[in-house]
Amino acid sequence: MFQTNSRVVDGARKCLMLAIPLLALAAPVAAKGEEGHWSYEGDAGPTHWGDLSPEFAPCASGKEQSPVDVPASAPTDAEVVAFDYAPSAVNIVNNGHTIQVNYDAGSTIVLEGKTYELAQFHFHAPSEHQLANASSPMELHLVHKAADGELAVVGVMVESGAESAALAPAWAHLPATEGEPATIPGAAVDATGFLPSDRAYYRYEGSLTTPPCTEGVNWVLMKNPIQASEAQLAAFSGIIHANARPEQPLWDRQFLTAAPSTASTVPAMLPATGAPGLPIGTLLAAAGAALAAAGAFRRRTRG
Repeated sequence: MFQTNSRVVDGARKCLMLAIPLLALAAPVAAKGEEGHWSYEGDAGPTHWGDLSPEFAPCASGKEQSPVDVPASAPTDAEVVAFDYAPSAVNIVNNGHTIQVNYDAGSTIVLEGKTYELAQFHFHAPSEHQLANASSPMELHLVHKAADGELAVVGVMVESGAESAALAPAWAHLPATEGEPATIPGAAVDATGFLPSDRAYYRYEGSLTTPPCTEGVNWVLMKNPIQASEAQLAAFSGIIHANARPEQPLWDRQFLTAAPSTASTVPAMLPATGAPGLPIGTLLAAAGAALAAAGAFRRRTRG
């Protein structure tokens, strides 16, 4: 009988846990009636996702689920995400839930010193997140993966307005029916064009917005929208009908901000046993007075 090596088992288990979110993003749609099949309506809709498969349990029980409604009081992050996007071929697919473009290797973001590579982008209409109770006609998700498997998703609201030149290469080849990914000869898309000029953003810890609703996803949600024309918005909605998960409770989560880049200053108030809240200057002056008094006492006793 073979003896199991616990380190090997632990290592395999960790690799599997890191792979699950990516498999969920890339896996083809399950056939109707197959266990785990999910949709945006009916008995397989969002309110039932957690019951469709054991792997989908976080959809119902998770406490860090996405999307959320971002309150008006939420702080924007002071840190600037470093975007380094290059053009990619249009590797496009209708996976039955959205239109997705798989991005060529080599485009990255850096968030708090950690590098994540852009794996794919896709769309939801209407928007999944809300900003101060307001939704947008569409939301773009740029999905990134770090070397250790951790995910970071940049969300961008898309409003009705001017035609988007950045969307045009993919929109010219929107697949009308579900199928396999196809690379469009001679077509290229540049994700840099999906970013608003003002890149202030909200940041929080959340999840995938589709089953298995895996948590531990770093969300970077742009405060400012980009635009697409009514015709572009209608072209997507004509193929993919409403595909937005409803907002999830925030529970006790806070919106994150980066630590200031400058060195922190000495606090004006320092706690001290027996004298909480006294200013440091007062404490130092009192200590000096005590030393002076002790010196005077010693001189008097010597005399």
